[in-house]
Amino acid sequence: MKYFEFTFHTNPCTETVNDVLAAVLGEVGFESFVECESGLTAYIQQSLYDETAIKIAITEFPLPDTEITFTYAEAEDKDWNEEWEKNFFQPIIIGDRCVIHSTFHQDVPKAEYDIVINPQMAFGTGHHETTSLIIEELLDSELKDKSLLDMGCGTSILAILARMRGARPCTAIDIDEWCVRNSIENIELNHVDDIAVFQGDASSLTGKGPFDVIIANINRNILLNDMKHYVACMHPGSELYMSGFYVDDITVIREEAEKNGLTYVHYKEKNRWAEVKFVYKA
Repeated sequence: MKYFEFTFHTNPCTETVNDVLAAVLGEVGFESFVECESGLTAYIQQSLYDETAIKIAITEFPLPDTEITFTYAEAEDKDWNEEWEKNFFQPIIIGDRCVIHSTFHQDVPKAEYDIVINPQMAFGTGHHETTSLIIEELLDSELKDKSLLDMGCGTSILAILARMRGARPCTAIDIDEWCVRNSIENIELNHVDDIAVFQGDASSLTGKGPFDVIIANINRNILLNDMKHYVACMHPGSELYMSGFYVDDITVIREEAEKNGLTYVHYKEKNRWAEVKFVYKA
């Protein structure tokens, strides 16, 4: 899978501006973001690149008095483990229950659930608020012997944690070939079984399920478009956890969910990012 690497220069270059820019870019196909000195480095599959859509997104940027320029080039294939190590990718500790780290980390704190990942690309390490919000949800949920789908799985840390907590069978799906390969590696690293990994989008869900629990940590527009496909793989009582959007987006997410027979349960938030839980009661 070939990628373009974009460097977005923001003025003013603030955490809020870069956070909003990441959300805006996520809606036009960007998948990965790393803050840099002048703004944001972002990655998009070459097949999804749409120059007009990117320029419109910047022109309609919702924060006033913000200047955004960009340059881009083809992203080189890299040893992303080495890149993370050079950039001081630190272990993630969630409460005292879950720690996420790579094989190069030393003196990792002890926790109930210890997850090892080697990210081949900068996706799904657990640092982003949306991932940690769903991790917290999984830690609070009863998962034993429940079938689970991790849609847009990235590194599959969510499916791995769910399996460690007793969910089975688990299915992990991502449109990205890098993520599929990395998921398989991470599953093997953590010595867990009963997780099937597939490459595809929501259309690949046909014939799969029904699932007791579905996780979808993607972005607002994809969630709105694909929610009907998730519901088609659910049964009465199935739970759906969604993230990848801001608190301000909850209203539109909830409206679409209720159109599809889902009942709102609650939401959690962290730094304006949101995670929402629904139950299917049709």
